[in-house]
Amino acid sequence: MLLLFFTKLGKLIAIYKVQIEAKTKVTCLFPQPHSWRRSMAEPKTKYDRQLRIWGEQGQAALEKASICLLNCGPTGSETIKNLVLGGIGSITVVDGSKVENGDLGNNFMVSETSLGQPKAKCVCAFLQELNDAVKAKFIEEHPITLIETNPSFFSQFTLVVATQLVEESMVKLDRICRDANVMLIFARSYGLSGFVRISVKEHAVIESKPDHFLDDLRLISPWPELKKFTEKIDLDTSDTVVHKHIPYILILVKIAEEWAKSHGGRLPSSREEKKEFKELIKAKMVATDEDNYKEAIEASFKVFASQGISSDLKRILDDPCAEVESGASDFWVMVAALKEFIANEGGGEAPLEGSIPDMTSSTELYINLQKHYQAKAETDFLVVEQRVRNILKKIGRDPYSISKTVIKSFCKNARKLTVCRYKLIEEEFNSPVLPELQKYLTDEEYSVAVGFYILLRAVDRFSANYNTFPGQFDGAMDEDISRLKTTAVSLLSDLGCNGSTLTEDLINEMCRYGAAELHAVAAYIGGVASQEIIKLITRQFVPMSGTFIFNGIDHKSQLLSL
Repeated sequence: MLLLFFTKLGKLIAIYKVQIEAKTKVTCLFPQPHSWRRSMAEPKTKYDRQLRIWGEQGQAALEKASICLLNCGPTGSETIKNLVLGGIGSITVVDGSKVENGDLGNNFMVSETSLGQPKAKCVCAFLQELNDAVKAKFIEEHPITLIETNPSFFSQFTLVVATQLVEESMVKLDRICRDANVMLIFARSYGLSGFVRISVKEHAVIESKPDHFLDDLRLISPWPELKKFTEKIDLDTSDTVVHKHIPYILILVKIAEEWAKSHGGRLPSSREEKKEFKELIKAKMVATDEDNYKEAIEASFKVFASQGISSDLKRILDDPCAEVESGASDFWVMVAALKEFIANEGGGEAPLEGSIPDMTSSTELYINLQKHYQAKAETDFLVVEQRVRNILKKIGRDPYSISKTVIKSFCKNARKLTVCRYKLIEEEFNSPVLPELQKYLTDEEYSVAVGFYILLRAVDRFSANYNTFPGQFDGAMDEDISRLKTTAVSLLSDLGCNGSTLTEDLINEMCRYGAAELHAVAAYIGGVASQEIIKLITRQFVPMSGTFIFNGIDHKSQLLSL
């Protein structure tokens, strides 16, 4: 899991090193060609590398976003630092504590000169130095007080990052943010463990950018213009130069048509038939060095792929939200238009994406082929756009309230749409999916992760009962271990897992942590949290679902779906 987050998804945030020559010195390296202190640098130069990942539209979303950070200890500071480096629009740091000696050893955004000063003020000043294009302010207030006395405060933000909150405050804040339609993400580090949990009523992703997805080439259902273009291609030409530069797309379209004619209009289905289809392609080769035919054989599986829309897309089209009313979001308006298109002009297919992969081909043939795909995609887009305008007008909204750019992106990514919905954290805490919880508790692969999950909740119950966290004070370790074990068993019983318990070693370890917030763990949890925040704000890539648990003992990260 560590490799997954920091190789594939790690592109989304700063890759940084913290170089400590003194407790007051921090050097942050972010993959940009210019210094962060050069505030006059052009955004396209300053954010060049990340623009290649999420584009101008994604960067614009970041620069418009307003983030609230609750508690600016190491976990909160590391999370928000990555967002500031990425060019988030504005941040508000909320923390009511003062900088103490203990902060100097685990938070690199405060120094000895900060002792006794408001922590929020010191961290905010440091963050502002990293990127002065970001609007930064602080509020010297305890987050729990704001949650209890001023819930409307949170409605002004795009997203709230809540770090190091106890269970009771998490539940209250979750309801507040849900009611205000504000995205919320929880992050916490506790000794050698930690978790990240997203809480959003609904999150629609247009640019999900999956690692592997079948090219939209319509090889077995070419539209009239592509079919006409393909008919001009002679696979039996005597010109060897032309023969070895026919794009594999055209080869497959022609071979698929030839196969269908001799097999009653159907395509290969069995293993033997697929092998026979490949042999048919191979038979058309006139030389062993014809890379285009080799590409056709390797890509022949694209001919065998199922037609029509995927089950994932069908679920979205059949979602009750697709029956739009005046309050519908832009996403569901476009889904309604897509549904109409598929049932009518699309003939059961989503709009064509309009791009083709690289392949062996003559320049002229490749460009002409590309133009055919682009023209078809443009035609499909115009139809969907008109349907979007009609639906908007029908529900009493401005027909042009959704831009061409957004609709075009929607059409291009229509086959890859994703909708994420997250349970209320109170619902998860009170009524988790019992079969899943029981499976995790007995599964050796997940037992430590779910153990940390239970204990991270148990320490909050412990704190509520005894006004301290287990192991926080010297001399009471044995008593705290016994109390924490009793608390954890009671929690498991409340969740419906009567008779279940956790290992003594894990309980002892949790007490040994003494609620410490270690910087190494905080930096990792903050990195994961900031990646998820970027996904939520840019609406690109699919955010994690479930509760992310980090197990620093075994160096493992796992997702629990409860």
